[in-house]
Amino acid sequence: MPYNTRAMRLGPYTIDPPVVLAPMAGVTDKPFRLLCKRMGAGLAVSEMTTADPRLWHTIKSRKRMDHAGEPDPVAVQIAGYDPGMLAEAARFNVDHGAQIIDINMGCPAKKVCNVWSGSALLQDEPLVARICRAVVEAVEVPVTLKIRTGWDRENRNALNIARIAEDAGIAALAVHGRTRADKYQGEAEYETIAAVKQAISIPVLANGDVTSPERARHVLEVTGADALMIGRGAQGRPWIFREIVHYLATGETLPEPTPDEVCAILCAHLAHLHDFYGEHQGVRIARKHLGWYARDHAGNAAFRAVVNRAESAAEQLRLTRDYFARLADDAAIAA
Repeated sequence: MPYNTRAMRLGPYTIDPPVVLAPMAGVTDKPFRLLCKRMGAGLAVSEMTTADPRLWHTIKSRKRMDHAGEPDPVAVQIAGYDPGMLAEAARFNVDHGAQIIDINMGCPAKKVCNVWSGSALLQDEPLVARICRAVVEAVEVPVTLKIRTGWDRENRNALNIARIAEDAGIAALAVHGRTRADKYQGEAEYETIAAVKQAISIPVLANGDVTSPERARHVLEVTGADALMIGRGAQGRPWIFREIVHYLATGETLPEPTPDEVCAILCAHLAHLHDFYGEHQGVRIARKHLGWYARDHAGNAAFRAVVNRAESAAEQLRLTRDYFARLADDAAIAA
């Protein structure tokens, strides 16, 4: 049976379908965002960019701020702890093409939390309020916020943070259904997301363990969220967006992509990485994606061991095509 989803509004933008690629450090670069949008994502948020102006002009930061040719709306996540610096970072990114600014208060990584950024900010509610107000007042584009349910299970304060965010003018709130202490362990707690949805009137995006069309529908049903945000579920499976959209619209599951289809998607992704970063860096960045694409297929460990030694773009592409051609042959024999 179809599930009735509605487009989500963010300021002047309509997010349709309301299925969003989560910001992930080192993952949601421009090649991956463009791919996920082609695969059906209604919005794709950039990996976090630092609020520290000393780092804005590094090669890495310039790559993260490259939005040329990216479909509207362009969403950029900023990370930091100082309200003034975050406000300036928001202005800087809007000047460089951002049409939506997202504030990171969800990252659980030690190196981020140790400098009082990411989910560490959830421990200081007055600071959360100051940051949200400063960023909202700094720019005329919609500002969203991504959080976790709290710092740890004894300090779940997502409801307080949600009300603070709404009062400060935040346009939408994404909630990962885990505390910072949980990192990515255990089951996501959707009941907290449901409580947040009931407590505020701005759109709420549910994040955490959305790894299949069936789980996507379940999460929408139990949380009442306005949209889904998908992170790790899209790693190596960018077609998950079209699968979810189709399932919600029709109640039917799409067939799994064939090895040939996966190979075509992956090789186009690799070629974009090689072109975007240059061959040397692109080949290295591509390795983690190769591991994710291959992880559910036979012989993946042996493939990764070989392909990770490839030093050239041509060799990496050849090995990838050879591997998926073998998978296609094996599937044909099995059929």
